[in-house]
Amino acid sequence: MRTFRNILFWIHLIVGVATGLVIAIMSFTGVVIAFEKQLIEWAEREVRTVQLPAPGAPRLPVEELVERVRASGSEGQPSGVTVYPEPTSAVLVSIGRGAVRYVNPYTGEVLGNGATGLRGFFQWNVGLHRWLAAGGDNRAVGKAITGASNAVFLFLAISGLYLWWPRKWTLRAMRPSLWFRRGLKGKARDWNWHNVIGFWSLPVLIVLTASGMVISYKWASSLVFTMTGNEAPARKGSATVKVPTPAEETPRKPLDVLIAEAQRTSPTWSSATLRLGGGAGGGKEGVDAVTVTLREADAWPLFSSKQVSLNPFSGEVAKQETYADYNSGRKLRTWLRFLHTGEALGLWGQLVAAIASLGGVFLVYTGFALSWRRFFPRRRTNTEPGEEAAAQSESAA
Repeated sequence: MRTFRNILFWIHLIVGVATGLVIAIMSFTGVVIAFEKQLIEWAEREVRTVQLPAPGAPRLPVEELVERVRASGSEGQPSGVTVYPEPTSAVLVSIGRGAVRYVNPYTGEVLGNGATGLRGFFQWNVGLHRWLAAGGDNRAVGKAITGASNAVFLFLAISGLYLWWPRKWTLRAMRPSLWFRRGLKGKARDWNWHNVIGFWSLPVLIVLTASGMVISYKWASSLVFTMTGNEAPARKGSATVKVPTPAEETPRKPLDVLIAEAQRTSPTWSSATLRLGGGAGGGKEGVDAVTVTLREADAWPLFSSKQVSLNPFSGEVAKQETYADYNSGRKLRTWLRFLHTGEALGLWGQLVAAIASLGGVFLVYTGFALSWRRFFPRRRTNTEPGEEAAAQSESAA
């Protein structure tokens, strides 16, 4: 058993040093982007609100709002439209995958593109978190490095928990790992910090890294479905809902009509997002339905939404899908996706995930410091008692 612990300790140390920098980057950016949605909403709070001309004032058609955005010289093509139930809320038009434009639904005035600087800051950090900010063909390499580093971090968390596990569960044995001790310096301080931060953050970090495995690797995602006895979903795009092709040329229903039909399926909707581009295709397979995603107030789980697919020519609802309709594999896979960011448990979950990620940064720092002192010890004639105790505890690992 002692030999196994020694071998595990050295593996823990070596792979930690080898991947520590990338793990630190991923942990730090995880803290930075933890409250991305809330911070963007706060920064754009003024542009998201418009003046109501008069009670019951008519709104311009959604198609016209989209055309106003196109005419404003926006780079890229509108990809979606989001409306809100409040009469004083602006309409949000998505441009590509990252940019947005806010439009006054009563006048058609393009109000602005929101907090572009803040959005760009978060997008850069997301890219750094996922693929080390690499672009083009190098993005696959960056993604492979972050995926492997996340897997190593999971190993470090589990092995660190094993190495920490006390031989005797007594308060005296556990006290150095429960809270920070004052007056420590050098190696003793780093050892204390490493153990205390690890004790409180490792359970959360194991959840974050294990869920990150499912996001990083297709085999890990498929394993979730296999474990639950379900088949993994087919590739994206194959699940698009098809509706019959009209026998003759039939005009498409206005987008406002389609959005209203979707809203009727959920009286408590809090936002409705329509993806532009529905109605493509044709022939024997039919045409693509128009999809509206509804977020509902007081929904559970908090991340759940309703997908409503509509016939773009008749306006009829072709399919509705909610979280309750998912099989057990898809439910678990969705939970893991939002546990990774903490959003599954709301603001408190995001806060816990952010604190644990910050703990990951300090675990890397203290791990580097302890490794440096192990390989490059400073010669001192008088060793402080705290450092001596830390050295004895570390050598016993």
